Amino acid sequence: MKRRDTLHLTVNGVDHALDLESRVTLLDALRERLVLTGTKKGCNRGECGACTVLVEGRRVNSCLMLAAAAAGKHITTIEGLSTGDQLHPLQQAFIDHDAFQCGFCTSGQIMSAVGCINEGHTKNNEEIREWMSGNICRCSAYPQIAAAVAAAASEKGHA
Repeated sequence: MKRRDTLHLTVNGVDHALDLESRVTLLDALRERLVLTGTKKGCNRGECGACTVLVEGRRVNSCLMLAAAAAGKHITTIEGLSTGDQLHPLQQAFIDHDAFQCGFCTSGQIMSAVGCINEGHTKNNEEIREWMSGNICRCSAYPQIAAAVAAAASEKGHA
């Protein structure tokens, strides 16, 4: 018999009580139980970054984190960035700089970029690309992604 626990996850400012098996990843809890499907399941091994979310403001590959480890912490997904119809500055920068093609990696790229800016790793293009290197874009939109991150960081006063 698999062990199940009731966990409290605070996702995008809302507390959720979930009855989960102890082996459930944060990614699966977000996608399958909370139906927050903006966070993508790519490699499911922490190699592509498509599942990047913020936990207590820090970038995390949600496929590698157990939901139980995130209990009691503030989790932000791509769905939690915008305010109503008002896009987050990074979401707008990705549109303005055409920083996506197929769109599969976009939510992970944006979440990683939010963390990158908050961590202060946006001094130049090389630094942005280095600190965003854990997020793979199979369409190779890296120049546009770096430009979008730089523009959003500049707008926020972090460049």
